[in-house]
Amino acid sequence: MPDLNPFANEEDSLEIGDLTIENRLDQMSIYGDLQITKDRRGLEQAKALKAVLDAVVHALEADENLPEQISTKPADEVDNPFK
Repeated sequence: MPDLNPFANEEDSLEIGDLTIENRLDQMSIYGDLQITKDRRGLEQAKALKAVLDAVVHALEADENLPEQISTKPADEVDNPFK
């Protein structure tokens, strides 16, 4: 399993293909692109993604005080230097 402890800190991130998964205390951010091809590399990537999502589900299920819904704040936007 990829080394990521969901909701543990604001620092950890990992990449699977061009898909980025970032750890936050109140949410997991998943963005990018992942092509799961029908080959051994695709199988490896699919298993890595499944392991991350399984860990997220486990962390959520283990939280006895899980609220119905939290309000999330949008990520800080950075000005595009190419405009």
